[in-house]
This record gives sequence, C-alpha cells and structure tokens, in this order.
Amino acid sequence: MAPELPRTKWFERKFDFSFPPGIFPSIMERLRGTPARLEEMVRSYPAGILTIRQNDAWSIQDHIGHLTDLDGLHDGRIDDYIADLNTLRPADLKNAKTWEAGHNKRDLEDLLKMFRSARKHFSDRLESVGAEIVVRASIHPRLHVSMRLVDMAYFIAEHDDHHLATIRELGRL
Repeated sequence: MAPELPRTKWFERKFDFSFPPGIFPSIMERLRGTPARLEEMVRSYPAGILTIRQNDAWSIQDHIGHLTDLDGLHDGRIDDYIADLNTLRPADLKNAKTWEAGHNKRDLEDLLKMFRSARKHFSDRLESVGAEIVVRASIHPRLHVSMRLVDMAYFIAEHDDHHLATIRELGRL
C-alpha cells in the first residue's frame, strides 16, 4: 500500500513536456492499457460500493463514465492537431456531461465495455496520424502552454492514472 500522502488535485498539477517524442509508443501502451487496469481493479469491489457518492463527489462508476465521456474530447483534439489549429478545443471544466449522464444507473459491465470501445477508437486514431502530426503543437486552453500531440497523449495517460488512483481510494473506503 502506498504511504498516506495528501493527493494533489488534478487542476493543481503542473506538467513538463520536455521529453522526446520518441516515447510516444510507451505512452500509447499506457493509454491502451487503461481499460484492462480499470477492469481488474473494479471487478474486485463489492457491487454495493460502486455507486456511492460521498460529500457530493463522484462515485466509482461516475469516474469510469467520466473517462469515457472525455475520450470524445480527446478524439476531437486529434482533429484540432490535424487542422493545425493554434488552440485546442476547451474542455467543460464543470464536467456537466458526467454529472448528467446517470452513470450510476448503468450496469458496470456496460460502462466498462463503453470505455474500452471509446478508448480503442481514440487509440487507433492517435496511432494512425503521421509523425508530423505527433510533434505538431497547439495551445492547451486551460494550461496555457504549447502542447504537442505526444504531450496530449501523456496528459491523458496522467489523467487516466489520476482517476484510477481516485477509484482505488474510493474502493478502500
């Protein structure tokens, strides 16, 4: 078990994108592996804890649904890089789609299948662009930094892991 440390909130995270683009294949492994890691984790939890919301925060199933909800944004941002836009499309920072989706009313297996399908589509698209697109940069609208497509892939992998850590934390409660 990891030592008890105060968790850094997602919006407080800082990112360093100074790594070489040659780590793109390793980042892709993380992205493609998220559904399997998620499935293994949540299938070990009793069904009764999957939909519990504490202090008006998301449940485990809400977190799973959120990852699925965001793959549409990520997919659209691939289009932004291909179109060579100066700034990437913004995310809904209030996460209205996740709050309104009713993920807690869904069957866990359906949620997991939806995420696996969305992530496969996104990963396939990401791997289909040429090297010139992987290193193309645009401004991230929230971070206000130049971000290559390879950086965006890393950012998404970090976001996945943030939510997996949160789900594991909820599973312990």
